Amino acid sequence: MTVYRGSVTCVLGPNGSGKSTLLNTIYGFLKPFQGQIIHEGVDIAGLKPHDVLRRGIAYIFQDSGIFPRMTVEENLKSGLWLLRRDKKLVLERLEQVYSRFPALEQKKRQKAGNLSGGQQKLLQIAKALLSNPSLILMDEPSSGLSPKTLEQIKTIIKLLKNEGRTILLVEQNISAALSLSDYVYMLELGQNKFSGTREEFEKNLPNMLPVWGFRP
Repeated sequence: MTVYRGSVTCVLGPNGSGKSTLLNTIYGFLKPFQGQIIHEGVDIAGLKPHDVLRRGIAYIFQDSGIFPRMTVEENLKSGLWLLRRDKKLVLERLEQVYSRFPALEQKKRQKAGNLSGGQQKLLQIAKALLSNPSLILMDEPSSGLSPKTLEQIKTIIKLLKNEGRTILLVEQNISAALSLSDYVYMLELGQNKFSGTREEFEKNLPNMLPVWGFRP
């Protein structure tokens, strides 16, 4: 699998196909039995998550990633632990994220667990951006969101791409994925069923749907 710099690459597939396992292995939660994970010329396979983070890779989880009993601002500061000794930079990063997500600044004293599902997703994205990553791993960002919030998240992903960030996106929502992606991989039982551009995938979509159990 190749993820090109400045692109949005989407990994599709049904439950159990290995999508989240792929992200967890890249980020160091799981250690691969064999093979390499090359990031900017360096094999990062087997590195601990905090070392992967230091290399400029952030992970936005599907369902977790925030501390519900902590305030919004406390959650954001927890994403700045690598920079905790540079208090000036911490404040600068917080100001940047509040400028991008003013709704979070309005709720910065509220407990994160009291936020709506969409607001919690925004908090996860904001927290990830505080480390100024070049590569962002996203696990099913559309999960559990209303159509309005999903459009907001899609807009944010497009803006991140326009900023030159690279995004590896895991999704089950075909429509949302294809509206964002430059390249598509299709997994089935841990193996590549398809790889190519979005346009190539769309042409082959009738052949891909049966993997989900659907028929064209």
